[in-house]
Amino acid sequence: MQLLCLGLNHTTAPLSVRERVAFGPDEMAPTIALLKERLGSPELGGLTEAMILSTCNRTEFYCAVANASSAFDGLCRIIEELKGVGHSQFEPHTYKYVQSEAARHIYRVVSGIDSMVLGETQIVGQFKKAVESSMEVGGLGLMLNHVFQQAFTVAKEVRSSTAIGSSSVSLAAAAVRLAMRLFGTLQSENVLFVGAGEMIELCAAHFGAQNPKSVTVANRSVERGQALAARYNGRAMRLQDLPNEIAKFDIVVSCTASALPIIGLGMIERAIKARHHRPMCIVDLAVPRDVEAEVARLDDVYVYSMDELGAVVQSGRESRQAAVIEAESIINQNVREFERWLAMRAAVPAITRMRARAHHLCDQQLTLARNMLAAGSSPDEALDFLAHSLTHKLIHDPTILLRNAEGLTQDEREHMTSIVGRFFQSRPF
Repeated sequence: MQLLCLGLNHTTAPLSVRERVAFGPDEMAPTIALLKERLGSPELGGLTEAMILSTCNRTEFYCAVANASSAFDGLCRIIEELKGVGHSQFEPHTYKYVQSEAARHIYRVVSGIDSMVLGETQIVGQFKKAVESSMEVGGLGLMLNHVFQQAFTVAKEVRSSTAIGSSSVSLAAAAVRLAMRLFGTLQSENVLFVGAGEMIELCAAHFGAQNPKSVTVANRSVERGQALAARYNGRAMRLQDLPNEIAKFDIVVSCTASALPIIGLGMIERAIKARHHRPMCIVDLAVPRDVEAEVARLDDVYVYSMDELGAVVQSGRESRQAAVIEAESIINQNVREFERWLAMRAAVPAITRMRARAHHLCDQQLTLARNMLAAGSSPDEALDFLAHSLTHKLIHDPTILLRNAEGLTQDEREHMTSIVGRFFQSRPF
């Protein structure tokens, strides 16, 4: 089997492409089932395991397949079909890794080296959730289980042994910086959070530390919104009240799981008019975007999406390059471990056949020895026959292989003879 990774991320694809191939939580299970059904046959890739990681900055498929090339083509076709996006629109932005390079990429992702925010830890939780989702629908097997558990071990070592996360600027902190560029301090500003998920919680903590004038949370579940707002002496409102209320807020931070924009051009046009053109800062952390792209063209509205935030979080990255080099060294070690594991797994079928052959020969000679005893031979005669005949049978096949070496070149024959010779030289008689 081969380990395959197909994906695109913030370094290879703009937000306009990433949002079109993003997968929501409800899409994971049926998509994994579809992959196993459609690509399971050998001629279509022989896919047996699959997991999907879809975050604000990446969509990646991890699979165990018999044929990586065929599986890659099949994955692209399924993405086209499910997302209604043409092959030419997303394929140029993708990357494909196989075997060791796929493992290396996974280790880098989970360790935070491949993140927009270098060394961020949020990706570990996102990855674990994706693993759990795949496991629930039978998407994981020996290959993916092994590489994912190793990835978590690598990430832990990277974070405990290097300074990869020091001086990092999170997306939430970047959002605060951008808002402060516009307003200076935030103590006179009203802040609205749209959504109440993990990212919004992080943003609320960072904005709350700036003591804004007020904090409001708009969410489909008012109870969850109230629980978050209460931490910052704020209030909650229903998401459906957003069009009538949004004009009251100077800063809007949105991150929902909506497949379509929930903050439209008309809504913000009316809000700006009601605000008498006082500036409004909108931070859109969602992928797909919560804010229609046309909103950014309005005067007095400053919209920051994931790509704009990315430019802010790059600050300080250079000072952590030494930590990156250390982290890459740890990852390289573990890639070699993965290669050894692959080599061991590749030998398993041959070892299984060899053991089955040995047991078959043993049963044959044991039956003959028992027949000798039944015919009146002494136990010593039967044991002598069993020992010598079984030894002869066991060494017959490798002896013929070494002697004839059919189909092997001279170099291959000498290499095989050398390996066998070294093996028996290291075994005492």
